[in-house]
Amino acid sequence: MVDKSISPEQLELLRTIPTPAVSNAIELFEVRPRTAGFMGPEVQQMFPALAPIIGYAVTARTVSAYEPEPNRPASRADYWRYIESSGPQPHIAVVEDLDDPPVMGAFFGEVNSNIHRALGCVGAITNGGIRDMDEVEALGFPIWAGNVIVSHAYVHLEDFGTSVRVGGLVVRPGDLLLADRHGVVLIPLAIAADIPEAVRRIEVREKTIVQYCQSPGFNADGLAELVARL
Repeated sequence: MVDKSISPEQLELLRTIPTPAVSNAIELFEVRPRTAGFMGPEVQQMFPALAPIIGYAVTARTVSAYEPEPNRPASRADYWRYIESSGPQPHIAVVEDLDDPPVMGAFFGEVNSNIHRALGCVGAITNGGIRDMDEVEALGFPIWAGNVIVSHAYVHLEDFGTSVRVGGLVVRPGDLLLADRHGVVLIPLAIAADIPEAVRRIEVREKTIVQYCQSPGFNADGLAELVARL
């Protein structure tokens, strides 16, 4: 269940922290293995000029390699209602492309990006492909995706509101995600409010090391002594 004690101001502060710093901070709490909680390099930021995003996951799974069977596809109208009724905002649409390979057709383009933004999504994350790059970037709708592709092929919803796997990360509805130029990290809700202070503590240590490395008296022995004291 989403922890509603995380205020909009706290979310905005988290959004301004680079994902590597957040990842380092999460390690201090020992709530998960260091190999877990983030997406792999197969999911890339498509519009580097757009700002990082933070929000709660709304999820779906798609197929585009073949035409849907009659009466089988999940209703897009019901999917829209699901996003609209999910709380709290902001949302991030996390869409798993079930095709193999997962870039048979684009789910996100100009129209779907406008729809998702109108429904309260600040961006989208998918292992699939996207298109209409100029229009989506002009809209200011950040997307992390697996590729860019020309066609939407037979893209249709298989289901929504379930756990999905994107970039090797299992994402559940309501999970808190932060995405920037480095990638996507899942922030455990139980420690989200404590992340900024943990980041500050780590930065003090790192800046001390960096300052020594840039000092005229730097040497390896001095570095080892400094690190041992920190």
